[in-house]
Amino acid sequence: MTGNPDRYRFANRRTMPSIRPAWLWRSGLLLAILNLSACGWFPAVNLAPKYEPPQYVVPDSWHGSSPFVEAKPADGTLRPDWWKLYNDPVLDKLIEQAMAANPDLQAAAERFVQARDIMMAARSQYFPHIGLEMGASHRRQSFDRIFRPENSPLQSSTVDPGGIASWEPDFWSALRNAAQAEVYRAEERAAEYGLARLSLQAEIAANYFIVRGFDAQTAIYKQSIDLYKNTLNVVQTQFAGKIASALDVARVESLLYGTETRLARIEGQRQVAEQAIAVLLNLTPDSFTIESVDELRVAKFAIPGTIPSTLLERRPDIAMMERRMAEANRVIGIARAAFFPNVSFRLDGGLEEKGLDLLKIANSFWSYGATFSVPLFQAGYRRAQLQQAWSAYRETEDLYRSTVLKAFREVTNNLTLTNRLTVAGERQDAAVGANFKTQNLTMQLYRGGLANSLEVIYAQLATLEARISSVEIKTELLKSTVELVRAFGGGWDRGQLPSDDQIQPFDIFQYSDLDKPKPVGGIDVNTGESSKPYNDLTKPHGP
Repeated sequence: MTGNPDRYRFANRRTMPSIRPAWLWRSGLLLAILNLSACGWFPAVNLAPKYEPPQYVVPDSWHGSSPFVEAKPADGTLRPDWWKLYNDPVLDKLIEQAMAANPDLQAAAERFVQARDIMMAARSQYFPHIGLEMGASHRRQSFDRIFRPENSPLQSSTVDPGGIASWEPDFWSALRNAAQAEVYRAEERAAEYGLARLSLQAEIAANYFIVRGFDAQTAIYKQSIDLYKNTLNVVQTQFAGKIASALDVARVESLLYGTETRLARIEGQRQVAEQAIAVLLNLTPDSFTIESVDELRVAKFAIPGTIPSTLLERRPDIAMMERRMAEANRVIGIARAAFFPNVSFRLDGGLEEKGLDLLKIANSFWSYGATFSVPLFQAGYRRAQLQQAWSAYRETEDLYRSTVLKAFREVTNNLTLTNRLTVAGERQDAAVGANFKTQNLTMQLYRGGLANSLEVIYAQLATLEARISSVEIKTELLKSTVELVRAFGGGWDRGQLPSDDQIQPFDIFQYSDLDKPKPVGGIDVNTGESSKPYNDLTKPHGP
C-alpha cells in the first residue's frame, strides 16, 4: 500500500531466469488484449443521460407573406448559390472571391480542423499507450570512500534500454464520453463555419446593394445639379432683365450648393461601403474599386418557401446550438464517472547490463501491475462538478430555445419588410412621376411669369427628395431580401454537417500526409504553396 490511503498497487517484479524471453510474449499478449478492449470490446457503462433534442410545437405556416416567397412551400429548397437569384455577374464574382480568400472564413475552417484534432487526442486516451526508454550512465567512486566494498571497481557503466505500456480501462465511459463530446464540438464548429460562410455571403450582398444604392443616388444628384444650374441661368437672365430679384437668384444658388453638398456626402459613404467589401475580399481598400452604374435594379424572383417545422434543419446557428447541447449532455456522464472506482494497468520491461552485452536473457527484466483508486471524501468536489454539468446542460437548452425563437423572429420580420417595402416602392415610384409632372409644369409657368422662383424651388426639391426616397426604399428592399434568404438558412441544411465517423482527421497508424485532414462537410483549409498567394493583398483571388 502506498502513502495515499485511496490507492492500492499490486505489482510483481522479477529478473528473468535465462530460459526464454517470457516478458516478450506476456507483454505482446497483454497489449493485444488491451487493444481489443480499447476498440470497444471491453464492457463499459455509459453514465451520460439519454439525449434527445427538445421537440417544439411550432405554427403550421408563417404569419405574413412576401412577394419574393412562393405562397405554398416548394418541394425544392434554396440553392446554395442563392445570390445568383439576383442575376448580377458583379455580385457573383465578389462572393466567389470572398469565399476563396476571406481570412475570417479561413479562420473558421481552421477552428474546425483544430476541433477534429482535439477529438483525436481525446479518443487516444482509451487506447494503450506504448513507449520506449533508454538509460545509460558511467560512474566513478572515491577510492577513500567510507564503507567501500573491498575489490569493488572504481568505475562502472550501465546501459538499460526498455519499454513501457499503460492502459486505463474505461469502465464508466468517462474517456468515451470525453471523446464523443469533442466529436459534437467538432460538428458544432462545422455548423459555425456554415454560419460564417452564410454571414459572409449575406454581408457582401447587403454591402453591394448599399453601394449600388449610393450609385443611383449619385446619378440622381448629378442630374439634379445639372437641372439646378440650368435653372440658375434662367433666373440670372431674368435678373439681368429686371424680371427676377436677387432673392430669386439666392434661392436657386442655395438649392444648388446644398445639393452639391449632399452629393459629396453620398460619394464619401459610397466609398466607405466599397472599402468594407474590399476587406471582406482579403484586399486593401485602396486596391479595390467597383465600377459605378446609374440605376438600381430590383430583381424579380421567387424564393422557395419553407414551413416553420423545417426551419430548425436549415439554420446553421440552430444546428450549432443543438450540437453544443449534445456535448453538454456527455459532460454529465464524465462528471458521474468520477464517483466510481478507477483502474489502470502498467507494464514495464527491458534489458539492463553493466557493459554493452545486452543480448543475454539473464539481463532482461519486467514488471507489471495495476492501480485501483476509490474516491472516498473530497469535500463536495465531485458533487459540485456534477451539479455544474447539469446546470450547463440546462443553460444550453435555454440558449437553443432562444436561438430557435430568434430564427422565427428573423423570418417573420423579413417577410413583413419585403412585403411592405415592395408596396412602398411601387407607391413611391408613382410619387416620383407626379413630382416630375409638377416640376415641369411649374418651370413652364415660371418661364411665362405665372409662378415665382420659390414655387420652382419647392417643386424641384420635392422631385429630388422623392427620387432619393425611391432609391432608399429599393435599397432597403434588396437588403431585406438578402436577410430573408439568410433567415431561411441560405440553402444550408443539416445534411451538410459531417457525421460522427467523418470527424476523425487521420487513422491511428497514419504518419504521412498530416499537413491537414481530408476535407469533410465541404470545409477545407489552405496549406503549403496554395496559401502563399493570399498574402498579396492587392490582387483579387478567385476560387
